[in-house]
Amino acid sequence: MQRALAVNPLQCSFKPHFNPKNYHYNPLQRNTQHSCSHSTYFSFSREFKVSASSKKQPQDIKFENGDELLQEKVIGDDDGVDLGWLPAFPHVLTASMSNFLFGYHIGVMNGPIVSIAKELGFEGNSFLEGLVVSIFIGGAFIGSIASGSLVDKIGCRRTFQIDTVPLILGAIVSAQAQSIEQMLLGRFLVGLGIGVNTVLVPIYIAEVAPTKYRGFLGSLCQIGTCVGIIASLCLAIPSENDPHWWRTMLYIASVPGFILALGMQFSVESPRWLCKAGRLDEAKKVIKNLWGSSEVDKAIKGFETVIENDGSDLDSSWLELLEEPHSRVATVGGALFVLQQLAGINGVLYFSSLTFKDVGISSSALASLYVGLTNFAGTLCALYLMDKQGRQRLLVGSYAGMALSMFLIVYAISFPMDGEISNNLSILGTILYIFTFAVGAGPVTGLIIPELSSSRTRGKIMGFSFSVHWVFNFLVGLFFLELVEKFGVAPIYGSFSAVSLLAAAFACFFIVETKGRSLEEIEMSLNPKFQGKRNSE
Repeated sequence: MQRALAVNPLQCSFKPHFNPKNYHYNPLQRNTQHSCSHSTYFSFSREFKVSASSKKQPQDIKFENGDELLQEKVIGDDDGVDLGWLPAFPHVLTASMSNFLFGYHIGVMNGPIVSIAKELGFEGNSFLEGLVVSIFIGGAFIGSIASGSLVDKIGCRRTFQIDTVPLILGAIVSAQAQSIEQMLLGRFLVGLGIGVNTVLVPIYIAEVAPTKYRGFLGSLCQIGTCVGIIASLCLAIPSENDPHWWRTMLYIASVPGFILALGMQFSVESPRWLCKAGRLDEAKKVIKNLWGSSEVDKAIKGFETVIENDGSDLDSSWLELLEEPHSRVATVGGALFVLQQLAGINGVLYFSSLTFKDVGISSSALASLYVGLTNFAGTLCALYLMDKQGRQRLLVGSYAGMALSMFLIVYAISFPMDGEISNNLSILGTILYIFTFAVGAGPVTGLIIPELSSSRTRGKIMGFSFSVHWVFNFLVGLFFLELVEKFGVAPIYGSFSAVSLLAAAFACFFIVETKGRSLEEIEMSLNPKFQGKRNSE
């Protein structure tokens, strides 16, 4: 995304070069040309640049075959406002509603769990309290595994809409729960839906976004999660005075599910899936409206080349992940999530409220809000940097920053110094850790795996990678407190620092840069079959 400027409309002189007599507008023709038998979707022109200076070349306004597609371009320098990402933005934003739900359900149980336990009769039972939270992860694990086959067979749009059923039902069942069993059922259903969506959203964005803006639009996943967490924390404030407020919060959680189901009815299907399904005309329409007319032939040729090599059937086998290059990408994807979890993000988030309490912030909700805002600020930076610096550089820098942050906290805990200095150093380390995580390790991990995956096995590889994520998320949560009690905070945080350094080295040596390359270009460069064809030619 190029640097935005405040544009003075008086400085932009539009001089269209066309004869109005040669252009005939037919409203009936307009509607028929953009109708689609399977979906209705937003349509924008792909490229719209507004120059910051009047000293530019005249722009061309082009109408093709009476189509409503209006392509406006003001040719200028890098000071223009580049809105090439805008056509895909509404579709990506709708998909990111899934991540909002993910973030909301992460935060929704933090405050009210005590009130829930008291009302449903398991107060003081730490096992059941933990089970209410962790059964969500069990559902997410199953959802991640199931999502790969669903996406392959019915496409992203329909999978999104089907997946709203457990999300909506789970929220309503949880809100109406009168027993621990009903609460567990509701949380499991929500986890099932979230597990599908965490796999589905990165795939959808990677396949719909224009190559140039894929990193920028892909970062909206993490933005959605951050906003969801912040929203749940803000809505949890009344729960301190109203013991029944948790039911209202869970009812509210069903609303984004309805919005997602409706929004997907007006969103596009992945052009890559449409091509694989043999719906070539629909794929061309999507590419034309989202990427521009000039990209249609090139994109379709790339899709067909990959499909010809991989096979045209919609469903791949899990056993194919054992073959090259799929096994290599699956290993990298699983390893990235293992390193992400073992680098300690959940442990740091857990202890952040205690760290803030040491400096006088006694409200856990307020401490969590500070953490959420820091996460949001880091993700905004990732939004800007992803397509400029590249995925690999962000990952390496992110994990290096996380290692440094953990070192600061360990130093503050381990070495004698003034109490106020020690607390402030711990706060600095915590904030820096969360910020650097949000800049790279958080958003890049979910985005780069579908970029590296082949079109045929993308759903399966993402499902496998996220199932690994949920397993290690559960294990870290299960053993973290026990390890802290046995060894102390400093050694555990020191191990987080070491894992972060290991993750930085892994990213440096094993991650292929994907910035500015189409998914098909990446796949052909990694697949030995394509390399063999090139050598034979």
